[in-house]
Parts: sequence; structure tokens; C-alpha cells
Amino acid sequence: MAKKQISADQLIATILSGIEDVKGKEINILDLREIENTVCDYFIICEGTSNTQVNAIVNSIQKKVSKELKDKPWHIEGTDNAEWVLMDYVNIVVHVFQKHIREYYDIESLWGDAKTTVIETNY
Repeated sequence: MAKKQISADQLIATILSGIEDVKGKEINILDLREIENTVCDYFIICEGTSNTQVNAIVNSIQKKVSKELKDKPWHIEGTDNAEWVLMDYVNIVVHVFQKHIREYYDIESLWGDAKTTVIETNY
């Protein structure tokens, strides 16, 4: 049986829901499709206030995507110190930062040509 194709929109919505469930902050979506030689179509970037919250965000995303879409990340790295965790869903890469690490690397400005969508949160 062939694996059911999941749309990028479905995956993005499910990832955002996972982030919001544990109150991830400062959520941005970078659309990289118009930029040449990118490794994926989208970056989803957010932050947690501590390594505990960063890991909670990562776990929430994994559980929600697994349960609702029957999908799992191709690769995850950074969970040991949980300052910057990268979750690779192939066409969508999720970056979960602690605030000071996000400010230091400032990947949003590195990808300044990307169309950025800021997700408003009410918490």
C-alpha cells in the first residue's frame, strides 16, 4: 500500500498546532520556495523559554504529527542540550530555539529573501 501523500499545508497546520499546544513563542514561517538551491520548502521557527519547554515543543510536534498525519521526522538533532532543536520533515524544517540562541544565529535574516509569515499567538 502506498503512503498517503501529506500536503505541506496539512503538515504546517499540524506543526503549528503542536507548537501552540505547549505555548511556543515567536512563531515564524519562512517560505523558501522562490529561493534557489534551498534544502527545503519551508522553515518553521519558534522559541521556548527553557530547555524543558524546547523539548516539550519538540515532543508535542512529534506526537501531533504522528497521531494526525501518521508521519514522523526524517531526522531530529539538538535534543541533548535543547538550545536549538532541528526537526527535519524533508520539505519542512522546524527550528525550536531558546531565545538567546535564536538571537545569536538570527537565521531569519540569513534567509531575508524568504516570504515570512508571523503567527500571532494569544498567550
